[in-house]
Amino acid sequence: MLTLLSRRSPAWAGLSWLLSLAFFWALGVLSFAQQLPPLFFTETWRQTGLERNVDNDVVSNANLELKLYGATSKEIQIAPTTPNNRQDPPNLWTGVCNGPVAATLRDRNNYVDLTGRAKIRWQTRSAGFHVVRPVVRLADGTWLVGDHADGDGTTENFIETEFSVSSVRWLKLDINTVTTVHADRSSRPEIGRWVEKPDLSKVDEIGFADLMPGSGHGWGGFVNVGRIDVYGSPVKR
Repeated sequence: MLTLLSRRSPAWAGLSWLLSLAFFWALGVLSFAQQLPPLFFTETWRQTGLERNVDNDVVSNANLELKLYGATSKEIQIAPTTPNNRQDPPNLWTGVCNGPVAATLRDRNNYVDLTGRAKIRWQTRSAGFHVVRPVVRLADGTWLVGDHADGDGTTENFIETEFSVSSVRWLKLDINTVTTVHADRSSRPEIGRWVEKPDLSKVDEIGFADLMPGSGHGWGGFVNVGRIDVYGSPVKR
């Protein structure tokens, strides 16, 4: 037989305390649950006519500006030649760049917060040992390149991939030469090379790097980068 608890009894007081604790714990879990951030930008590239060296005319999003880095970065080309019988998406191609290069996009009005569940989705293709790596410029001017890499050179098709920014480990990048540098010269290489907990709450530019020289025309060594989608929260400049 069940006995009803009196509201004045110690047992009732204990049960009420436990119920209140469970309620506020659940409320706290819900409040700290990370929501998927909005689409910050998408860039699909604009290509008409023959393959050619890129400029800002190839950017389809009016809020974005294209930045190129590396000694031969002005030789990054917009591809393919149109009309496009292969049905490849418009893309940036590094095949005739004879050194490492990077290309980034910068929103004219906002930084982007790439913490939490921020992610990047892009269409890529590669040849040889070339891979596409993410590159960011932080608000304080620090340049980083990620260990995430897409492209294995085994297919002529573009592959769409998506990755969480929080899963990426970062190295410092000398943007003038587009080469990696040691994060902290006072630390041993095995513990000092990765940038520990970089502040990704205000990112100024986002893009990709190809850290190897291109092989020229033909299926030798290069990367192609098509549509880029960045999910993160805007932060006013």
